[in-house]
Amino acid sequence: MVENGSQTIRVAIHGAAGQMGRRLVALGSEDPQLTIAAALERSDYPEIGCDAGTLAGIKPLGVPLTGTLPNGADVVVDFSVPEPALAICDICAQRQIPLVLATTGFNGAQQDRIREAAKQIPIVWSPSMSKAVNITMELARFAAQALQRNGDAADVEIIERHHRFKKDAPSGTAIRFGEIIAGVMRQSRHQHGRKGLTGQRPRDEIGYHAVRYGDNPGVHTIVFGLLGETIELTVSATNRDCYVAGALAAAKFLVGKPPGQYSMLDVLGLSRPKD
Repeated sequence: MVENGSQTIRVAIHGAAGQMGRRLVALGSEDPQLTIAAALERSDYPEIGCDAGTLAGIKPLGVPLTGTLPNGADVVVDFSVPEPALAICDICAQRQIPLVLATTGFNGAQQDRIREAAKQIPIVWSPSMSKAVNITMELARFAAQALQRNGDAADVEIIERHHRFKKDAPSGTAIRFGEIIAGVMRQSRHQHGRKGLTGQRPRDEIGYHAVRYGDNPGVHTIVFGLLGETIELTVSATNRDCYVAGALAAAKFLVGKPPGQYSMLDVLGLSRPKD
């Protein structure tokens, strides 16, 4: 924990051999407030035992890739997939270690497990760690409130673009944009793509469209379509370091916090009453 100039926050990275995990190791090792204390992967990963710094393309850190969480971490940052993410969530709850949960694609029952864990430890849980994405979510909320307040019936479409390797669609970020807007404008239908003779567009619908190609790190466009004019909000990443920077900021934020479920709005100082 950072209490004076000689102490740093000891961070364990879960999913450390993945693309995001390697960038977390690389950028976290450069942050004077942080120390990479552990690098975690599945126990059968072929490079278990290798130095996490070497895997991340930087100098050796003296931190081996391991399948178990050692003692001494102040906070865990998870960028993995749902089942391993839930496993590390349970371990953090048992050991009373704060957790930054950046994995997406959880089903309803899995989300309930995370909420239960948040009663025991502080968890930052967000569909996107990007600061720009979370600010854009607030802009989308503002636009929805303004349109609703003025009685403007807007057609809402959400288009998200990601790399070919992404496993879930639509993205958790796109779903969260839809939840925010529907919470204000009261759309009850969430339509994922369209095909065939769909008929006239229902007024209480939000449309989602997932595009997958190349190495695109993420673009989200929210369209509010009115008669005669359109509002479009677009937020795009040029590389994955924006997500890493947000996750590391969340790790710093969590240390010393009481148990509870926190969002990136809390990290950014933009928190508001729950929807």
